[in-house]
Amino acid sequence: MTQGETQIGTAALWMIGAIVSFSSMAIAGREAGTTLDTFEIMTYRSAVGLIIVSAVLTVTGNWRQVRRDRLGLHLVRNAAHFTGQNLWFFAVTMVPLAQVFALEFTSPLWVLMLSPLLLGERLTKPRTLAAVLGFIGILIVARPSPETLNAGVLAAAASAIFFALTIMFTKRLTRHEPIASILLWLTLLQLGMGLAISGWDGAVAIPSAATTLWLLIIGCAGLAAHFCMTKALSIAPATVVVPIDFARLPAIAVAGMLIYGELLNVWILLGAVVIFCANYINILDAAGRLRAH
Repeated sequence: MTQGETQIGTAALWMIGAIVSFSSMAIAGREAGTTLDTFEIMTYRSAVGLIIVSAVLTVTGNWRQVRRDRLGLHLVRNAAHFTGQNLWFFAVTMVPLAQVFALEFTSPLWVLMLSPLLLGERLTKPRTLAAVLGFIGILIVARPSPETLNAGVLAAAASAIFFALTIMFTKRLTRHEPIASILLWLTLLQLGMGLAISGWDGAVAIPSAATTLWLLIIGCAGLAAHFCMTKALSIAPATVVVPIDFARLPAIAVAGMLIYGELLNVWILLGAVVIFCANYINILDAAGRLRAH
């Protein structure tokens, strides 16, 4: 086996971990959503994440990596992520899980459409084609009509836009901030946001023992998913990782069918294929420009 094949195999194993983690978080989010609202879920998720990140920083002695000179950018980034994640948790309680995941995959396309406005990047012909294909994919998945368009579909579509904003702000942060600092401020700031909003009415629901288990899964799976994805991207290029990541869609579609009796919808799968093609065109264009430089 060549070194390249070994790297691809290792990246695939990390991506299996990411797929399992993302799917677990979606199922746990739906279960927790039966007794808690999305703000309460985010509060408890952030609390679990803060405990884990703080413990890791303490054990590894990396508290010195936590910086405070870009708190404004951290605040904007986490406000976008907090909004997107709340919309995502709301969506998983309202519409088929496969539909949520398909619309979530449009986040990279929103990045390329928003980057000329926010990052000053040029919109090339391949990127324009990817954006058009992505929009067609959204229409196929959502099939907007009075019968198919609802709050859950709109929330899933909107979450992708806020996740795109999160990606762009994270790119700016990673130029100067280590991952340990980004993760700590992510959990700490979003815990504060969750407490402020969920406690607005003067009461934050205390989870039952069963719900606490789902919240632990959400907190652990959320961190594990992003860690596995980051590891995979550090080993193999995005042209390898992204196709593997799209295996999340059939995986969650099967899980939704087996656990919740959700029908396998051909329109969602077709739209997801179109969205995948759009993403891949964008990745190939980015890879070509990197080789040119």
